[in-house]
Amino acid sequence: MTTAYQKRWPLYLSTKNTILKKYDGRFMNIFQQVYEKGWRSKFESAGIWYEQRLIDDMVAFALKSEGGYVWACKNYDGDVQRGFGSLGLMTSVLVCPDGKTIEAEAPHGTVTRHYRVHQKGGETSTNSIASIFAWSRGLAHRAKLDDNSRLLDFTEKLEAACVATVEQGKMTKDLALLLHGAKVTKAQYFNTEEFINAVAEELRARLSQKAKLHPVLQRGGASEVRIVKDGCWTWETDLSYAFYSQFMRW
Repeated sequence: MTTAYQKRWPLYLSTKNTILKKYDGRFMNIFQQVYEKGWRSKFESAGIWYEQRLIDDMVAFALKSEGGYVWACKNYDGDVQRGFGSLGLMTSVLVCPDGKTIEAEAPHGTVTRHYRVHQKGGETSTNSIASIFAWSRGLAHRAKLDDNSRLLDFTEKLEAACVATVEQGKMTKDLALLLHGAKVTKAQYFNTEEFINAVAEELRARLSQKAKLHPVLQRGGASEVRIVKDGCWTWETDLSYAFYSQFMRW
């Protein structure tokens, strides 16, 4: 709820309470109690809302949506949906109730197999976007706390460089498989080093442009600066709940 309020985005909780009446019903009841006690008035004053939906309905809604909402999932519900087929596109941002303390991280255990190949001298094609976004989201939060516009500008350009690189057709094998299927060839994807070098080249070009610095507003302000990127998803946790947010172009 902290995350939704800070972003001024509506909040949806997905459950399967038609089947798991007691288990999911317990989640629903607690969530509703917390919302009524401490958040309803804040949400209404911000022009946003909270709504509970069946997981089936929520998935259908997400596929048709252009984003701009926070999705609260029970842990497993989120696990099976994230990443668009690649964990290299999924970054976790854990948010404390005070809204000031966060942890940003890439998914656990995603490169172990690749690292074993690397240790043997083999070539890998590891998607580093999630790791980059873990750093950029942490740095962006630091920029907000310190009112550091230059740091915020750097993080925005770093994330934009990742997106632009893929949009130019420069991607790792996991993404190429999604586009070309099992018959993907080496000519259609970059190895680990080639991809990170391509991102670095794109970043250098963006950093050479004059920064359009803007004041970093306090978190939770009515005009909060939103770090919103094309087609990227982030997994955010507020207390013990997992939140899916789809970041689209602003």
